[in-house]
Amino acid sequence: MQAYRVETTVELDGSLTVHDLPFLKGEKVEVIVLPSRPKELQIIKEADLHPLQHMPAVYLQDPFAPAAPEEDWEALR
Repeated sequence: MQAYRVETTVELDGSLTVHDLPFLKGEKVEVIVLPSRPKELQIIKEADLHPLQHMPAVYLQDPFAPAAPEEDWEALR
């Protein structure tokens, strides 16, 4: 389902008017009304969504090696 977002203000009488919708005349639509988010939450940079996107991949030389030296393991003492 394609969504169309528009911001408007509620009139004094509690009504909303939305103009120039990209739908055909007579087409059924679903209307969901949400309060507007604060401006600082509306601006999300693409880099914030994927912070590791341009980071180089680093692979372990020996993936089966122990995570720490044996002397650091309390269970082996």
